[in-house]
Parts: sequence; C-alpha cells; structure tokens
Amino acid sequence: MKIIDANFWEGRRVFITGHTGFKGSWLALWLSDLGAKVYGYSLPLLPTDDFLFGEKVKQRAKSTFGDLRDLNSLVDSALASKASIVFHLGAQALVPKSFDDPVGTYSTNVMGTLNVLEACRRLPTLDAVINITSDKCYENNEWERGYKETDRLGGFDPYSSSKACAEILTSSYYRSFLADKNISAVTVRAGNVIGGGDWAPNRLMPDAIRAFSSGTSLKIRYPNSTRPWQHVLEPIGAYIFLAQYAVNAGSSKYSSWNIGPDVESVQSVAWVTRKITELWGAGASWELDDGQHPHEAGRLALDISKVSSILGWKPIWNLNTALEKTITWYLAHSKSENLYNLSIEQIRDYMNDQNDKFI
Repeated sequence: MKIIDANFWEGRRVFITGHTGFKGSWLALWLSDLGAKVYGYSLPLLPTDDFLFGEKVKQRAKSTFGDLRDLNSLVDSALASKASIVFHLGAQALVPKSFDDPVGTYSTNVMGTLNVLEACRRLPTLDAVINITSDKCYENNEWERGYKETDRLGGFDPYSSSKACAEILTSSYYRSFLADKNISAVTVRAGNVIGGGDWAPNRLMPDAIRAFSSGTSLKIRYPNSTRPWQHVLEPIGAYIFLAQYAVNAGSSKYSSWNIGPDVESVQSVAWVTRKITELWGAGASWELDDGQHPHEAGRLALDISKVSSILGWKPIWNLNTALEKTITWYLAHSKSENLYNLSIEQIRDYMNDQNDKFI
C-alpha cells in the first residue's frame, strides 16, 4: 500500500506555521511537490536564513511573515488561506535558548499555540489541525524503555514543559470547540531529527557542519546522552500520513502519536559524532567540551508501537542511511550544488523506499 496518497493532496489547501524553518521547509517542499496549495506563516527571514530551497519553494508557497503571538495577523492569514489542513510547526525549538529566554519560549510555544488553535476555531474550511510538539513533552525519568503516549507529560526545562502545555492546550481546544465543528486534532511527538537544512545553534548536526566546514574541532557537551535519531523525512512523512488519516477517518477525533526510529537507531551522541566525522572526511574532528552546560536529559527514547499497530506506520531509513543522506546534503551545500533538485530527489527516494517496504 502507498502511505502517501498524492491524489488526496492534489489541489488541497494547507496552512503551515513555521514553514521557513528546518522541518517546515521540508514539509512545504514535499506538499507542493504532491500538488497541494501551500500557505505559510513564519517570522521574517533573517539574513542567515536561506529558506532551505530558495526561490522555487517561495514561488510554490504563499508566505505571510508575522509572529505567532500576534493573534489578529495569524487569524487573517489563516482565513485567507481557506485551508483544509493546518500544520502547526512554528516554535522556539531550542532547549538551551529556553533557559536564556524562558518568557519568550513560553509566550511563543504556549500562547502562540493558543493563537493557532483559536485561528483553527474560526476557520470554516478546516478539516484537521496537526500540532507538532516534541518527544521532550514527557516527564523524563531516564527510563530504559521508550515513552508511550499514555505516559505523564512534563518537562525539566522551559522548552520541554512548554511542549507539554501545547499538548494539553490542543486536547482542551478540541473538546471545547473543535469537535462540535467536526474538526479533527492530532498531536505528534517526534524524536531528534537530522537532515539537510538545519542551521540552528546548539544542535549536534548543524554545529558539526559549521565546525567541519571551518576546519575546527566539534565540541561535544554530553557524549553519552542517547537520543531517538531519525531523518527529517520520517516525521514529515508521518505528519502527511496522519493528516490524511485525520481527514479520512469519517468523523472528528483527537489523537496523539509518537513518531520515532527503530530501537537500533537510539544511539549516543558520541556514536553519531564518530559516524558523521567519518562520512565528512578530511577536516572533520571532535573533542569533549567539559565546561558547564544547561541541564539536558541523559536518555530519551519513544515507544512507537501505537502508530505501528493501529495505523501500520513504521520507520523506513535506519540511522546509517539517515546520516548518509544528511551528510550528502551538507556536502552538496558546501559545493554550492543545486539543493532543490537534491532535496526533491531525497523525498522521492524516501517515498519509493516507503512504497517498497509497505507492499
């Protein structure tokens, strides 16, 4: 069976918050390639932002630049889109930054999410809202087992707890307002994502690429921390699949889903660092940064048995493939190659591999 239904998306209007970010750009690119009419709402671009795929995506996605905390601007943009599906990805997405700016983190991730849900309540064309939260929304007890959708929400740091709040908000808004309008609401909790186009500070992959490109040694904060690493196309494909499910289910519903890799892809920071150093080749090195750093969870893994058993979704690329695809993208970037064509090629490779696996 085909997990992604191109016929479903042809001509369908979608509204994406955070569409110029790392994951949002991949989602906008994939949906536009499927024939969807993409509308996006994001903060104004900084000079360092390359919008991942440049002018071709700008031509395919109609953009409004504004702040999630500006309710009137957000509502106006959502209403103008006449969207059938809203994907909410806009966020302050960095744990270290949440310690530096907790108020900004909560106002963006909590009040910004509230504004998105309010826009959804007012959008008469809407069939479903897909709210992308985080694997860090769970109260982390450093368990060996993966967290399940029924486990307690929480979070030590402001970022993690803000995502737990976003989960609670979505459930409340669905029961209070959206169910009566026959609008489905889905929250998705994805693991640590890697892939081309991530330039955020204090993340392993972009920090590594900046170091390798400049010939400096990558400094690692917590080499023994383990994470559920996955290529960006895994969760993006799942968001698209879950949106289809939410609309095709026949009646409105609320559901939460973990999206993560297989157990073999839950590896330490040191393991991943060694692999990407080898893949990059000449000029790549790393060392331990033994300075003082903000708190980070030592172990984090997700249990994806719910989405696998109920909906039949499963990860496609193992960690080795994910790392190879990621480094290939960044090496192409360093050589100023055509990233749009490469990114479309990677999306189609993923879809072909997915179709082969699900036959």
